[in-house]
Amino acid sequence: MARLTISLPDELHRAVKEAAARQDTSIGGIIAESLVAYGVKPRVAAEDLVRRAREQAGMTERAAMRLARAETRAVRRASIASSKRSSPPPKRTNRP
Repeated sequence: MARLTISLPDELHRAVKEAAARQDTSIGGIIAESLVAYGVKPRVAAEDLVRRAREQAGMTERAAMRLARAETRAVRRASIASSKRSSPPPKRTNRP
């Protein structure tokens, strides 16, 4: 298994650590689960998903890949937009 070092704000690190304890898993487990929920998949899993979808839809490989990329981008954009909406607006400062 590969190792990864990341930097997180203290508050986020504390929240991930608490979530891992509540779910009786590791911080790595929480991060791996979050990446999968975000749509990050190993290439083999993504290729298998496209193959099964193509078989069911009767699409060519090229058309299926095009559709899969478009759908993945749409989900990621929606996720990013949603996280931006849930963030507090930046504070404005009045400059003379």
